[in-house]
Amino acid sequence: MFKVVSKSTDSRARAGVLTTVHGEIKTPVFMPVGTLGTVKSLSPEELVKCGAQIILGNTYHLYLRPGCEVIERFSGLHRFMNWDGPILTDSGGFQIFSLAKLTKLTEEGVEFQSHIDGSKHLLTPEKAIEIQICLGSDIIMCLDQCIKYPTNLKDTKDAVELTTRWGERCKKEFDKCVNLTSGQALFGIVQGGMFKELREMSADAMAKIGFEGFAIGGLSVGEPKEIMLEMADFTLPKLPESKPKYVMGVGTPKDLVELVSLGADMFDCVLPTRNARNGQLFTKYGPINICNSRFKHDTDPIESGCTCYTCKNFSRAYLRHLYMAKELLAYRLNTVHNIHYYTNLMKHMRNAIKNDAFEAFRKDFYRKQDRRLT
Repeated sequence: MFKVVSKSTDSRARAGVLTTVHGEIKTPVFMPVGTLGTVKSLSPEELVKCGAQIILGNTYHLYLRPGCEVIERFSGLHRFMNWDGPILTDSGGFQIFSLAKLTKLTEEGVEFQSHIDGSKHLLTPEKAIEIQICLGSDIIMCLDQCIKYPTNLKDTKDAVELTTRWGERCKKEFDKCVNLTSGQALFGIVQGGMFKELREMSADAMAKIGFEGFAIGGLSVGEPKEIMLEMADFTLPKLPESKPKYVMGVGTPKDLVELVSLGADMFDCVLPTRNARNGQLFTKYGPINICNSRFKHDTDPIESGCTCYTCKNFSRAYLRHLYMAKELLAYRLNTVHNIHYYTNLMKHMRNAIKNDAFEAFRKDFYRKQDRRLT
């Protein structure tokens, strides 16, 4: 399912190929977030043109709305949303703890009230697998216990142990449904907060259970950047080298460059789409805020040389006008550019790794980012 094809000799960066029923994924890869079965404002065709290889859906949201009974009519999420590439769905655990009105954590699972209508639900590890099999996800995530930052050692250890037991139940349920999974893969999630000994304990436990891939959860949850990178630097080598390594919910372009250098393969984050809707656009010379008055008469594209649809057709002045007028087209054009920027950044990193020039790429990336766009 996963094969490492190139390794950097001056860092832990690596390039690989992750094979799914819906196509190959070249890693390192960034996955645009399509929480409700859509990457906000973009069509599937636009995502393909932007270079997206795989998108991420959300179990919690899709379970509540439209529900499995609707998606089952389309034989899964791919046909429902007309996306024929790979899909990863997270387990919904993070959203339960961050969005649900009332939650109660037990050994069985998580009882919660919907943030939509207040209806009561119980999400167990088995239910999380059942929902994601219904969705037809190419990559299914185990249910884990998400904790806030900071959390003390005892509570963090309890969360790691519960996540491990839930991981065992997820794997058992997944294996039981082998006739239904049809090429789907199950990833385990490593927790442990900001405690190295717990990160190592969790990584060892997940590796022992045995999954097709491994994710690092519980990072980029409010901790200082240097601690996030320290935890990733410590944890990534603890995971099996033959499996894909996924750092969840991260991050900025600089985060991606640093984490790829540490050996991470997969990423997701709402940053490119959310920031696009807030007028922030990413470029190789750092981000710009399109609402800035200095762009009012600017006839240049967002970034000279960018090959995205937005940059090939529209000026900064026009994009600023749309954004200031709150025209819906602003959100779409901004998102096209930001998704293209992220996928192109990953492509450049893959090429650098294959050419054994990752550290040279990394230095050039920071040199340009420090220049800032004029």
